[in-house]
Amino acid sequence: MNNQLTTVAVQDYAVYGGTVANLHFKDKTLINTINQYSYCIAEEDADFKESLQNCDILLPDGMAIVAAVRLLNNKKITKIAGADAHQFLLEDLNKKGGSCFYLGASEATLQKIEARIQREFPNVKVKSYSPPFKAIFTEDDNNKMIAAVSSLQPDVLFVGMTAPKQEKWAYQHKAVLDANVICSIGAVFDFYAGTVARPNPFWIKMRLEWFIRLIKEPKRMWKRYLYYGPIFIKLILQQKIKNLTTVSSRS
Repeated sequence: MNNQLTTVAVQDYAVYGGTVANLHFKDKTLINTINQYSYCIAEEDADFKESLQNCDILLPDGMAIVAAVRLLNNKKITKIAGADAHQFLLEDLNKKGGSCFYLGASEATLQKIEARIQREFPNVKVKSYSPPFKAIFTEDDNNKMIAAVSSLQPDVLFVGMTAPKQEKWAYQHKAVLDANVICSIGAVFDFYAGTVARPNPFWIKMRLEWFIRLIKEPKRMWKRYLYYGPIFIKLILQQKIKNLTTVSSRS
């Protein structure tokens, strides 16, 4: 567990309230991210919800979560995208001469990731494994993935299988994964490999990264933002009303 971990409550979730620079690890640490989409999906998927609730650090990966914290708790926190955590961890590993493992994506994507790591972080030892593309892994699939990770015993394991699959898998296998930090980061694999371009830093700074992603990938992103967005707002407003009613009844 992390030392001096600052969290804020968003309904049933303890969301990290610090900065990426203050992420420090002592024991085996499972890191997940939460945004409006995963929040809504978790309300429909009990196993996914359990994996988010029981991870060691839950990063606020979206301005909707940041806004929800402000509305529910009157506290200001910083958005930390999976890409931000990924960059921070790689820089830290490069300073220490550590190792990392990428689990997920295609062989072609993983080769591009490894090549970029070697260029940008020459002190980091890196290996990877591409699991079969299927909805449910067999016991043999799981054993092969675990064995691949154990072959390196990495300081950091990055898992990229898309949500909620990656979070549930990492949570279910945390105890047997021989890695100090396990971090589910999904789309970051494609961002870092360059197979999918992350929006320009200008749009990220303007808090419009979601909008640019929607424009670039409307077929894949429309439901995430246009359908689940209103559902998320409804859920948060219901929680706010519940909180106000509770306070009023105690007065």
